[in-house]
Amino acid sequence: MKDFNFQLDAILKKYKEIEKQLSNQAVLERNKLIELNKKYSELTSIVEVINRFNGYKQDLLNLNELLKDADSSIREMAEAEIKEKNDQLKLIEVELLKSLIPKDVNDEKNSILEIRAGTGGVEASLFAADLFTMYQKYSELNSWKFDILSISETGLKGIKEAICNISGRNVFSKMKFESGVHRVQRVPATENSGRVHTSAATVAVLPEAEEIDVKIEEKDLRIDVFRSSGPGGQSVNTTDSAVRITHIPTGLVVSQQDEKSQHKNKAKALKILRSRVLDKEIQLKDQERAKDRKSQVGTGDRSERIRTYNFPQGRVSDHRINLTLYNLSEILEGQLDELIIPLCAEAESKKLSELNNE
Repeated sequence: MKDFNFQLDAILKKYKEIEKQLSNQAVLERNKLIELNKKYSELTSIVEVINRFNGYKQDLLNLNELLKDADSSIREMAEAEIKEKNDQLKLIEVELLKSLIPKDVNDEKNSILEIRAGTGGVEASLFAADLFTMYQKYSELNSWKFDILSISETGLKGIKEAICNISGRNVFSKMKFESGVHRVQRVPATENSGRVHTSAATVAVLPEAEEIDVKIEEKDLRIDVFRSSGPGGQSVNTTDSAVRITHIPTGLVVSQQDEKSQHKNKAKALKILRSRVLDKEIQLKDQERAKDRKSQVGTGDRSERIRTYNFPQGRVSDHRINLTLYNLSEILEGQLDELIIPLCAEAESKKLSELNNE
């Protein structure tokens, strides 16, 4: 890898600069202090590995000097130690490379999960409901909080659309690989001939955006209020509590009517809107990077078919990494790590390969 030592020296230099700044905290503003402490904490673990790496390199230099010794027993001892140190140095180098992989700044964020029934009519809405339950159970297994922001249900226990807020430790880092088209193959309950039908649902996972992440000007918003309505168009509210917010620069529209309070609906709509605006910015940046890089798992396109759930065979196939598992029932019960961990590993492997080729 080119400029490897240069990168390590630059990290050590930056670390010492931050250390010097933190030694005089009295002159620092609160936000600057928080920023520096966070950066210092992130660099500390990398610096520890760099110091071990440099220590082993120095040990090898010293041992190579012993190879010139007249005593053959000392030379033999040095040769054995050199082999051992070189093996350990290779392991530390891999550890270092992993620590140098650019971090996704959104990995630690909470997520907005959006599920929508796609092609397939009633069966698609039932499958969307299955996905909703799967992610709910996965959240429970991870001790994440799963809040429903809005949900549009059908009369047959299906879901037309659901938007949820998942919060907890490193939610986006695990959930981000779920965005795309999920396809199901099964015999619908209403199918008398036993013929397998194929339908689909789309999933979008957005990093939850705070106000500091996305600046949305009031002048860029058009806010309409209207009366909430239930299934079949019946009125469920006698006041204009439902809210529709249009973000004029991007054309993004969010409607919210689940709460009886207009204020609460507006707050929820803005939360979703901020995340969609941030996601749009990320998508544009990823498209630019994708012209030169191949580090993403799959194309990153939300219309990409990423996974198939085949009920007759009890099979789940992830098309991005050619992984097929025969434990569909466990996956639907929230055992998603069997798919997500290999996806994370593949993404890391691609980024490591890019670093090595730079």
